[in-house]
Amino acid sequence: MKLAVIREKRDAEKRVAASPETVKKLSALGFNIVVEAGAGAGASIPDDAFEAAGASIAADLTAAVSDADVIFSVQGLEAADAAKAKKGAFQLAVLNPFVEKDRIKAYADAGLMAVAMEFVPRITRAQSMDVLSSQSNLAGYKAVLDAAGEFGRAFPMMMTAAGTIAPAKVMIMGVGVAGLQAIATAKRLGAVVSATDVRPSTKEQVESLGGTFVMVEDEETAAAETSGGYAKEMSDDYKAKQAALIAETIAKQDIAITTALIPGRPAPVLITEDMVKSMKPGSIIVDLAVEMGGNCTLSKAGEIVVAHGVTIVGHNNVPSRLATDTSALYARNLLHYITPHVKDGALEIDFEDQVVADSLVTKDGAIVNARLTEEK
Repeated sequence: MKLAVIREKRDAEKRVAASPETVKKLSALGFNIVVEAGAGAGASIPDDAFEAAGASIAADLTAAVSDADVIFSVQGLEAADAAKAKKGAFQLAVLNPFVEKDRIKAYADAGLMAVAMEFVPRITRAQSMDVLSSQSNLAGYKAVLDAAGEFGRAFPMMMTAAGTIAPAKVMIMGVGVAGLQAIATAKRLGAVVSATDVRPSTKEQVESLGGTFVMVEDEETAAAETSGGYAKEMSDDYKAKQAALIAETIAKQDIAITTALIPGRPAPVLITEDMVKSMKPGSIIVDLAVEMGGNCTLSKAGEIVVAHGVTIVGHNNVPSRLATDTSALYARNLLHYITPHVKDGALEIDFEDQVVADSLVTKDGAIVNARLTEEK
């Protein structure tokens, strides 16, 4: 069995889909690992580190994937490259299938079996394969550091001979994996932290980390969470009530970090221009949802902008800003996904397995995932 690890082509993507650790484990399963030259450079993994772990190095993409049975990638083959892989190749990557429909069609046309790793179900036995959690965890951490880097003050309270410095007030908007890590990181840095989410089940999590929970609680919040643990889109009436509460709260904050995403939909607007205007000069907003339209109406993808005296940070691909660690975790996610489907040194994919059934998007020349076909 040949397994190819390709070099990412997209701007700002420094991660790689394997590590020397996972190469050794994949080789032990019976895979012949081929890594495209330079694939690990952005994550500080040179080609010779992969070779030392047992991989061979391919000169280019075509050499890596042309006869590969399995293809590991972070963001997947580009549509124009799909035909370079052999028909029936099993590709694992984060594919953004709700948005990149043309690319998914190209995979189907090329006969690839493509898995969208972000579709892995949030069930107990699949936790080790959950790329959204592994990558969001570090993104939440980095968001706080990005905020601290732009902030003109210290985070903790400091008592000095010259006087006392008040602690920074940080608000986290959206209490998923990224939000929880942001709360924990801001608390470790000494900030006073509050957080908000439409899911009442997150209140206990916020308070367990030392944060103060802020939300409108009514009958609608009881059904604000999907079976997979994601936030649902709320009614206009609820959004208006929540916005009023947040507007009152955010004016008192020094830093706001927004993390709210709804799968398959544009990011919900949490911070309006009027809210930005209400914040103190020198305040910071870090928008982790900027690539999906942004939680702040004034954020711009890939830019740091200043509006009404507030610095709004909109870095693209925040996980890639910690590429060494996020690559290591992502590589393990892929390893855990593929391992159950290798029997006695042969690839035997169990298409009845819930993890595969939920995450497979193309097979036998067709788009097969219900979440995509039902959208049509």
